[in-house]
Amino acid sequence: MPNHLANRIRRARRKKGMTQAELASQLKVSRSAVGNWESPTGIMPCTTRMITIAMVTDVSFEWLATGRNGLEVIPAPPQSGVELVDDPHERRLLMAYRTCRAATRKLVLQIVEGQRLAQL
Repeated sequence: MPNHLANRIRRARRKKGMTQAELASQLKVSRSAVGNWESPTGIMPCTTRMITIAMVTDVSFEWLATGRNGLEVIPAPPQSGVELVDDPHERRLLMAYRTCRAATRKLVLQIVEGQRLAQL
């Protein structure tokens, strides 16, 4: 039985024009870990790692995890007065936030607001 997740990880990596070593470097894992994820009999990455793979390769997490909906992340159209994010770390943080459940988003906001209050 084919491992469809392995095929989607490979496809996302290639779409981004990355080698296994380059993806591994971005994810701070070994090249063999990426090779295992892309192997039909390999192990599956955890959900947190899959979110990061989706962000690094610019594919939708839903597509990566399930194969449903589109491969591409559809960016919101620029609007006047909206700041564009060009810092890759900030972009990854925003993408991770967008893929969280509502309860997790609420927790993240509480942490950020708590830190902000502590700094005042």
